[in-house]
Amino acid sequence: MSSLTRVVIEIEQHAARDGWEQPARLYALVDTADLLSQRPQLADQLGIEVNSIGPGALTPVEQEPLPANKQLDDVLAGIAWPARVLGCAVVVERLMLPPEVEAQLPDSGDLASWVAAHPDKQEVRIAVGVLRDGSRDAAVRLRSHDADSLVLSGPQLVPGLADALAATLED
Repeated sequence: MSSLTRVVIEIEQHAARDGWEQPARLYALVDTADLLSQRPQLADQLGIEVNSIGPGALTPVEQEPLPANKQLDDVLAGIAWPARVLGCAVVVERLMLPPEVEAQLPDSGDLASWVAAHPDKQEVRIAVGVLRDGSRDAAVRLRSHDADSLVLSGPQLVPGLADALAATLED
């Protein structure tokens, strides 16, 4: 399992411990060895043995809460990370519909209300992480299958959100 996959799953499981109906959360992804060399006291706080850190290990650093009154795309469009941040991740909850419902989508009106009322909707928690080198991964948990062992993971699960996060890392 890659460091990015590991940290994305860890972030999703951290959010899962707080239950459902949580606000979106944003994380900076930093090199663990570099972080601990700058702040050695964090090793004890995080329960990390410095000698056991593998190459490329990542630590998520949760950022300030995102504004509740703005769309996530708008918030991400205004973010730029310093060079020492190797990547970023976000956790959001959404309603999703199966692909076969796409043909039924209304051309106008309140799409969010239409989706919320659809009998085939699924509540999901999505964690997506991207790195400056182009790596990306995602973890998706369905509320109807709410168990760590049933979390789906893969780099292509939520490409639009991964693209939006990757744009925050561009120089």
